[in-house]
Amino acid sequence: MKVIVENKKARFDYHIVDTYEAGIALMGSEVKSLRQGGANLKDSYVSFVGNEIFLQKAHISPYKASSYNNHAPERLRKLLLNRNEIDRIYAAVNEKGMSCVPLKFYFKNGRVKVEIAVVKGKKKADKRATIKMRDANREMSRALKQGSKK
Repeated sequence: MKVIVENKKARFDYHIVDTYEAGIALMGSEVKSLRQGGANLKDSYVSFVGNEIFLQKAHISPYKASSYNNHAPERLRKLLLNRNEIDRIYAAVNEKGMSCVPLKFYFKNGRVKVEIAVVKGKKKADKRATIKMRDANREMSRALKQGSKK
């Protein structure tokens, strides 16, 4: 499994409730651009149109070698999931305070997959606690590293 791009901001801004692996319908130039690492998931989200699920605002850079048949960088991209998974995500998103965001793009057996998550927004205090815990873990690892060098 080769990770193309990860949405680190989503893990900081949200509590992850549930994760799903989804396929994604892409054009050829998009796959080639992803192989070069040209993607950004920063402000992207998952939405429903009818009874289908789509990825919105995920930026995949245009492929430079593709001339006239290139893709639009932030077009709607259909996600490929089972019907019961789509229904479960739809029910979760309809609850108050819940949303669905992509966590990462990756290649699995030559195919592009998207890890999406049903999330709940963090409050400011929760974000501060996350920063505090991250700093404490960093200090502990430094201390352990210093102790092993002596």
